[in-house]
Amino acid sequence: MTDLSAPEFPISRDNPFDPPAELGRRREEDPLSRMTYPDGHVGWLVTSYDTARAVLADARFSSRGELKRAPLAQGNTAEQTQPAPPGFFVSNDPPEHTRYRHLLTGQFTVRRMRELTSRIEEITAHQLDFLAERGPGADLVQYFGLPIPSLVICELLGVPYADREDFQRHSAELVRVGNSPEDRIAAYLGLRDYMQELVLDKRAAPKEDVLSGLTGSDLTDEELANIGFMLLGAGHDTTANMLALGTFALLHQPDQLDLLKTGSVGVAQVVEELLRYLSIVPFTVRTALTDIELNGHLVKAGESVTVSIQAANRDPRRFDRPDVLDLHRTATGQMAFGHGIHQCLGQQLARIEMQVAFPALFNRFPTLRLDIAFEDVPLRSDMLIYGVHRLPVTW
Repeated sequence: MTDLSAPEFPISRDNPFDPPAELGRRREEDPLSRMTYPDGHVGWLVTSYDTARAVLADARFSSRGELKRAPLAQGNTAEQTQPAPPGFFVSNDPPEHTRYRHLLTGQFTVRRMRELTSRIEEITAHQLDFLAERGPGADLVQYFGLPIPSLVICELLGVPYADREDFQRHSAELVRVGNSPEDRIAAYLGLRDYMQELVLDKRAAPKEDVLSGLTGSDLTDEELANIGFMLLGAGHDTTANMLALGTFALLHQPDQLDLLKTGSVGVAQVVEELLRYLSIVPFTVRTALTDIELNGHLVKAGESVTVSIQAANRDPRRFDRPDVLDLHRTATGQMAFGHGIHQCLGQQLARIEMQVAFPALFNRFPTLRLDIAFEDVPLRSDMLIYGVHRLPVTW
């Protein structure tokens, strides 16, 4: 079996909405194949739906930061294998992860997320008013995709929206591939220091927001600041890219867009299919804690396994005609939010934001179209979270 080298950025694509073709070829050869990581570590790549779910649901595969290798040539080996700072629950295993997750689940209940719907509708309508005032010709990332989830997560966490330029810039630097270690450290420290000051303010004068609610727990200031750091970054960047890239995909396929405009397909179903089809978070990594027999291979203790979310969501054994955007499809079980105990905490919030924003956009601007050539839309091929850097539109 030949090894697959870790991807090099920027990643080239035959189609801006499709994952690299190599992933599909790998899936057909063997859904669990060898991969050489940038530091020389030889681990594994998962490219099938069933194998991805098996790995992510298996407690013998660890999420601990000090154990896993990064599949991208970003930073040095020492940076990639550091223990997670206190509060970074995405890089923890139970029981630490269980403790953090339990505290946060109470703040992100499905009921609370649904209660936010009317406020999300208000934010979206206000942003569309602002877009209309600018007149035809605008960047949809700047005036639609980014501000809506940023405003929502700021209100939810209790972060002043006036500070958005700083935290948006720091967040972008953290997911930009190819940055120097110094640039990433500076971005991390900038966000961390900001959140630490905010936590102190919340403890002194708590309000009706998630961070204030967590000040009554046993979390330390450092833990709470790092939790806020993660929620703020993840809460705006991922949804912002789904809104922009999803709009790009719908504009490119007017027959599918008509299904949304006419209400022929429920908006919840539209969102699930866009999440499956686009899969903007390309992968997640686990490390075997013990020798594990998987798909006829022996994954040895200490070997890292990169799970390709993109490939899993395009697996023809799970989804018929997976490379086709089909809004009639029931994409139940799509893995854009991961699987297992680390499944995205804010997935219901992201769903509601998209279920509100997509129909509102096209109801307000039914003649919306690209303002530049399809092939000239700048893709985020240089970022860990995929999407578009800009989406110039007119109407």
